[in-house]
Amino acid sequence: MERSAQRLGRALVVIVDDRAAHGEHEDTAGPLVTELLEEAGFIVDGVVVVHGETVAIRNALNTAVIGGVDLVITVGGTGVLPRDVTPDATAGVLDRPIPGISEALRSSGLAAGAVDAGISRGLVGVSGSTLVVNLAGSRMAVRDGMATLSSLVPHVIDELSQLDNV
Repeated sequence: MERSAQRLGRALVVIVDDRAAHGEHEDTAGPLVTELLEEAGFIVDGVVVVHGETVAIRNALNTAVIGGVDLVITVGGTGVLPRDVTPDATAGVLDRPIPGISEALRSSGLAAGAVDAGISRGLVGVSGSTLVVNLAGSRMAVRDGMATLSSLVPHVIDELSQLDNV
């Protein structure tokens, strides 16, 4: 995402990783996403690490939406295994999906060699006035996904900010 002279808004990062949630290994995706969001002009409220369980993911997303963040980026749990439930949890929170952005993330990820991004079931959509984006879990998928979002997210957030004026 391109650096903006003004802040784009508030963001929250949700890491879906059973081992990190259990303290078995350190989360490295959260600091990466935080750095990329801050470079893009976001104020990052924090990083939340949750188990790959539908209720835990949905609770984190609902808390972010109720808390009024402009953007939530989830990382992990978007694949084809039974434990990969991030898209399923996200679907229960979204008011309106934005399938074009999801497809752009898959396409660019696959082109960049991030196979997990190419086969991701990740969703993108709006909940209230919050943009929710699911990214695949690899560092390559995160970097490529954030680059793909660079021109799209500011436009969506600008449109969503107009909801407050309606």
